[in-house]
Amino acid sequence: MPLTPSRMTELQSPLPTFRLPDAEGRLVGSEGYPNQPLLVIFMCNHCPFVKHLADALADFAREYQARGLAVVGINSNDFQAHPEDRPERMVEEARARGYTFPYLVDETQDVARAFDAACTPDFFLFDRRHRLAYRGQFDDSRPSHDTPVTGRDLREATDAVLADQAPSETQKPSMGCNIKWK
Repeated sequence: MPLTPSRMTELQSPLPTFRLPDAEGRLVGSEGYPNQPLLVIFMCNHCPFVKHLADALADFAREYQARGLAVVGINSNDFQAHPEDRPERMVEEARARGYTFPYLVDETQDVARAFDAACTPDFFLFDRRHRLAYRGQFDDSRPSHDTPVTGRDLREATDAVLADQAPSETQKPSMGCNIKWK
């Protein structure tokens, strides 16, 4: 598994539009979140970096959705080559982890390309105007470290966005498995 950093898209970039099915076929689109901060997470089922923080991510989503943050997860991996990332397995994963956000299937990988996503997990936090406010890591923890999973970096950025403030521009890239391109 090659360790891949996020590409650190330019802050204030506009939210790329998307309309994708969730793992059960219901369509979810970016237009469904007008004037609402939105966190887009590129993720998958099999990546050890995602697995490492998945339970904390589920807790984070529940907490911040209650405060007004919209959250979507997007799986852009080639699930033909990686069957553990197939939509039916995404449904199982979402239920097992208690994800309260839509977990979407980007089968064409067009949405990942539009975001310039590189790894799993890859976080993109947009403010109410749908301008990129944060792109970076969840926190300093990694599967091979003893550092606890806290979500500190994403929490600080999200707290700022929810207060209609700009997060610090000092942001560390996320690290994880590369997106499995077709």
